[in-house]
Amino acid sequence: MTEAPARPPRARAAGGRLFASELGLIFGRRRNQVGLATLLALVVLVGVALKVSAMRRPPERGGDLFTAVAGNGIYLGFAGLTIEIALFLPLAVSMLAGDSIAGEANQGTLRYLLLAPVGRLRLLATKAAALAVGAVVGALLVAVGGVLTGVALFGAGPLISLSGTQLTVVDGLWRLALAALYVAAGLTALGMIGLFISTLTEQPIAATVATAMVGTLLWVLDAVPQLDWLHPWLLVDCWPVFIDLLRAPVFLDRIVAGLAVDAAYAGVFFALAWLRFRRKDITS
Repeated sequence: MTEAPARPPRARAAGGRLFASELGLIFGRRRNQVGLATLLALVVLVGVALKVSAMRRPPERGGDLFTAVAGNGIYLGFAGLTIEIALFLPLAVSMLAGDSIAGEANQGTLRYLLLAPVGRLRLLATKAAALAVGAVVGALLVAVGGVLTGVALFGAGPLISLSGTQLTVVDGLWRLALAALYVAAGLTALGMIGLFISTLTEQPIAATVATAMVGTLLWVLDAVPQLDWLHPWLLVDCWPVFIDLLRAPVFLDRIVAGLAVDAAYAGVFFALAWLRFRRKDITS
């Protein structure tokens, strides 16, 4: 029985260089840097606005997540994710996805990339992995930026869970990190939709707009009560349940269901992207 031939070291090295190059492109593009700065600026502005509001009137006890920020700045990390999960984070991922294939084709560099000994599937997988990294970075930036801004403006201390129990600062930060990763999983699934759309065109702006419109459409459908039978199958339906990580004990049912939906969307649309990309006539 013969063993399958090992992947040549040259191919492994080329794959590693390709992934590093892809990350360099994502975080080196000026518009992506502006997008990340915007994500951070928004959560900082929310913190400043809440601070001004707290100075004008005494903070209330109880209330919602935003009211709780005035008593403990760590909550601003959760509040930032709540604000940006519907529009700004999906828009940032849509930009990354739009550039993934369509941007390379538009600039004439996609054909050059295929000259490397990596193959089309590995190239597509590399771009998908880079999109996932971008989603994680965006979500963590909002969460970490929110914590740092909140602690600077309001201080920090033990948190009160949504169940009414006390959480230590370390426990609260771990839960926030998990919440950011959960949000990133959903954003990655949206990125796979964008990756597929990006294989259909050579115009990155068109791919970005189309991906953002898909995200917006999903939110609209999720807001229609008459479509409640459809909601569990919509990608965005379980995105807001990251807040369940602030409960003690954590409500895992909706978290697990959300991750399953994310995985299904990501798998299906990556497969569709591969079916399209493998047959794509690349002339530029």
